[in-house]
Amino acid sequence: MSGQKIKPMGPIPPGFTAENGMLLIGGCGAAALADEAGTPLFVYDAGLVRTRIAALRAVLPDGVGLHYAIKANPFPPLLALMADMVDGFDIASKGELAVAQQAGMVPEHISFAGPGKRDDELDAALRAGVTINLESEGEAARALALAERLAVRPRLAVRVNPDFELKGSGMRMGGGAKPFGVDADRAGALARQVIAAGAEWCGWHIFAGSQALDADAIIAAQAQTVALAARLSDEVGAAPPLVNLGGGFGVPYFAGDEPLDVGTIGAALVETLAARPAILAPSTFALELGRYLVAPAGVYLTRVIDVKTSQGERYAVVDGGLHHQLAASGNFGTVVRRNYPLAIANRFGAPVADEPVTVVGCLCTPLDRLGEAVALPPVAPGDLIAVFLAGAYGASASPSAFLGHGPAPELLVDEG
Repeated sequence: MSGQKIKPMGPIPPGFTAENGMLLIGGCGAAALADEAGTPLFVYDAGLVRTRIAALRAVLPDGVGLHYAIKANPFPPLLALMADMVDGFDIASKGELAVAQQAGMVPEHISFAGPGKRDDELDAALRAGVTINLESEGEAARALALAERLAVRPRLAVRVNPDFELKGSGMRMGGGAKPFGVDADRAGALARQVIAAGAEWCGWHIFAGSQALDADAIIAAQAQTVALAARLSDEVGAAPPLVNLGGGFGVPYFAGDEPLDVGTIGAALVETLAARPAILAPSTFALELGRYLVAPAGVYLTRVIDVKTSQGERYAVVDGGLHHQLAASGNFGTVVRRNYPLAIANRFGAPVADEPVTVVGCLCTPLDRLGEAVALPPVAPGDLIAVFLAGAYGASASPSAFLGHGPAPELLVDEG
């Protein structure tokens, strides 16, 4: 007996069931999926994505668009699915522009943000006819000059660095000095310049933060965003065609996290938009969400290679690791490492062992831990470990080239 204290895990997302002890993902057994594609493996349940989007739309005000920030997960089959379910894609690179177009999203419903757009990226965006969210006066000057050279009328919005932040957010994107957007006190002047240059002004992009689980904080930030958009529009003297309210909707990764109350947020947004200033009366609005839409639908499956003991502590060594799941290892912006929800997929729901086990990856670094001192059923070589909430910032946000192991395959499973 090591006496090692069990460390809690986050909650397994709803919607996952088992058949004869085998985890089902999109109606398919985890072992069959692993046998088909090999391990490590990312699996995304299309049905859970549909359910998530439908539940959110049911509580949002009529006419509020839903945009998908494809940085969360740009897997092409998933994007093709999303293209039919959301109102727009938000991209942040020329590469994402290409996959967004390949997924079938029309250019008018694609917007391009990011503080360091190269000239070749601006050129590609202008040729495609997507909306460019301007991050600075310098970027505006480059975009306008390129548009003149190409003889196209550019679609330009102004990304605003708001003078407030989304409190409690995991990553704060507004308030204070930021590399993102134009400070609120200069945004109106830039919009006037864009309009005077003959561009098609597409409105405001205002993103205050991400990964927030406090509904009241999101409600407050949305109300401030609408007020800021109205104030800036008054400065410009024109109604913005679109106000992108940003996102910030978080998911419960860790023990003690509670799911976000989107019903309360939706009801408050109904009131906020009903009372919006007259300058915004003809404007449309959108939410830009990434992880909230897709994270709970993803599972990372990795097979146990070895089970060993060191100084009385048990380790399950798997064939995956942080090179695919950097966030689950605690190395993607987490200050204190905490455990994502894990399970043994082939003994899903079975009683846990008395002693904790630490799940470590195959990489030669002590950072490669997917679960630290977690309570799982007895683990043996050949078992499949399931890491949940793997649908966002997994495969594409992890260093898959590290130590030469290569990327993990991905599957989209759709029961129809």
